[in-house]
Amino acid sequence: MDKRTKDLMDKMAEGFGSLPSSDSDKVRVERTQSLIDECRHMEESCLHMAITISEWVKSLKSWRAAFVIFPIIFGSYAAWLLFSKQPDLEWLAGICALLAGLAPAVYKGLDFDINLDVLGKQVQQFKTLQDRFRQARNITALSSPDAFQSEFDTLMEDLAVVRLDICIPPERFYKKAQIMISERYYNIGDDELEKTNES
Repeated sequence: MDKRTKDLMDKMAEGFGSLPSSDSDKVRVERTQSLIDECRHMEESCLHMAITISEWVKSLKSWRAAFVIFPIIFGSYAAWLLFSKQPDLEWLAGICALLAGLAPAVYKGLDFDINLDVLGKQVQQFKTLQDRFRQARNITALSSPDAFQSEFDTLMEDLAVVRLDICIPPERFYKKAQIMISERYYNIGDDELEKTNES
């Protein structure tokens, strides 16, 4: 047997040696693949929640600015009308004062009074978990199956803790996030904005 044939047979033997040799090995490989698939699913879920809450925060910031600025404008205009002593415009001054006074109650009644710092922290937690699920899928999966299972269990426990304290966004922001992801505004792999969206 020449050296070339021997080398080829050695490589084939190595290839066969890497294949599952028993049912337990096959089960282990299938379990690892299932965990990899679940990590991908949880990574996408965390990305979806991070985008959903981010879009909600943007909307809340706009409403908060409106409910801070407009009462000031209405109150100032009402005061100016009263101080200018224009009798024909007293009714307008009263309406402006009423709107300025109602704004805080409306803001509270529409449930816009949400701590934006808490929501920002939740976005950060989901983004961190997204990265950790990706790392588990790409790196920890290459280690022993038990280590991968242990890391996955830890990640699921951490995700459960984050979900316990989550503020539930309105349905429209879930749909908006879904559209953004489906239209590839975000890459699931690296969740960066695509260059086409920036132009």
